[in-house]
Amino acid sequence: MLSRNAGRAARFVRSKSTMPAVKPANPQFSSGPCTKRPGYTIAALSDAALGRSHRAKVGKAKLGGAIQGTRDLLEPMGLPKDYHIGIVAGSDTGAVEMAMWGLLGPKPVTVVHFENFGGDWYTDAAKQLKLKDLIELKADYGKLPDLKSIDFSTDVVFTYNGTTSGVRVPPSFVPPANREGLVICDATSAVFAMDMPWANLDVITFSWQKCLGGEGAHGMLILSPRAVARLESYTPPWPMPKLFRMTKKGKLDVEIFSGATINTPSLLATEDYLDALKWAKSIGGYKGLVDKANANLAVLEKFVAENDWIEFLSGDDKSVRSNTSVCLKVKDLDADGVKKMAALLEKQNVALDVGAYRSAPPGFRIWCGPTVEAADLQKLLPWMTWAHDEAKAA
Repeated sequence: MLSRNAGRAARFVRSKSTMPAVKPANPQFSSGPCTKRPGYTIAALSDAALGRSHRAKVGKAKLGGAIQGTRDLLEPMGLPKDYHIGIVAGSDTGAVEMAMWGLLGPKPVTVVHFENFGGDWYTDAAKQLKLKDLIELKADYGKLPDLKSIDFSTDVVFTYNGTTSGVRVPPSFVPPANREGLVICDATSAVFAMDMPWANLDVITFSWQKCLGGEGAHGMLILSPRAVARLESYTPPWPMPKLFRMTKKGKLDVEIFSGATINTPSLLATEDYLDALKWAKSIGGYKGLVDKANANLAVLEKFVAENDWIEFLSGDDKSVRSNTSVCLKVKDLDADGVKKMAALLEKQNVALDVGAYRSAPPGFRIWCGPTVEAADLQKLLPWMTWAHDEAKAA
C-alpha cells in the first residue's frame, strides 16, 4: 500500500501543468538583432535611397541625417557638442576595433571585462596588438571586477553593459574628469537604454541592432576631442587596414563624421535606423527610451521575486543589473532541463532566441530594451512557469 501511494504521489508530481491561453503578441526577445519598434512595418522604408550612391547628395543626406538624429537624442543627455559621431563598418565590433587599433599604444592599457565580448577586447590587445604594458581586470559572468582599482593614468577599455552576462557598471561609475588616459567604452547594449557619463568617456561605440532594433553590420563611433588629439599625434606601429584609418595627412578625416563612410553602407539599413530614431523621439527621446527599458526590467524583477526557482545571474544588487540583456538562472534544473524549457517556448512561438549565450552559464537571456513591450513580457512569464514545470516533470 505504501508503495502504491508513493507511486501515485510521483505521478502527481510529474503531471503536466496547464498551458497558458494567451501568447505574447511579439515573441521576439533576442538580444541582437533585437526586435523592431512597436508598430513597425516595411512601409517605413519606402523612402530609402535604393539604387543610389552613398556618395550622391541623397545618400550623404540620409547618412548625415542618421548622425544628426543620433546627436539630437544624445546631446540633451550630456553628450558634449564637440564630440564627433560617425558611421563605421562591422557593427559595434568594428567600431571598437577601429578605436583600439587607432588609439592604443603610447600609454599602458587596462582592459576591464566581465563577459565574452570584453574578453575579446583583451585578447585583441594582448595577441593581435601585442601591447606590452597591459593590465587585465576581469570577473566571471554575473560579477564585476573591482572598478575602484582602475588606474585612469592608463588608457582604459571597458564594456558598459555585459550583453551576455546581464551585468552593467553601476551609475556611480564615472571616470575622472582629470584622467590622463583615454577611456574607450563599448556601449552597444547601453546606449538608448541607460544614462551614461558621456563627457567622461573618450570613445563610445554601439550598433543600430540593439536598443533601437535596427539592422546589423553598421556601427557608431563617437570620439571626444581628447581622442582626436591622440589620433592626430600618434601613429600606430602596426599596419592599419583601410577600414580602420581615421586620419588623412595626420589630421582627423572629418568627412567620416559627416556621413562620408569609409566603405559602402546599406542605404536600406540606414533608412531603417532613421525610422527608429524618429520613433525614439516620438516616445520622449532618450529619457523615454530609458523609462521603457526600466519598466520592462521591473516586470521581470517582480516575476523573480515571486518565484523561488529562478534568479538573476547578476544577483541581488540592482545597481549592476542590466535593464536590456537580462540574464536569468534556473536554480532547480541542469543545462539539459534549461534547454528543454527554451525549446518548449520556441515550439509554442512565445519566446524566440532566449537561451543564454553559448559561453555563459546555462539559463535565459531576455531582451528588455525599449523596443520590447511590457505587455509582451507579462504574457511571456506564465509560459516561463509552464515550461519550467514541463521540463522539471520530464
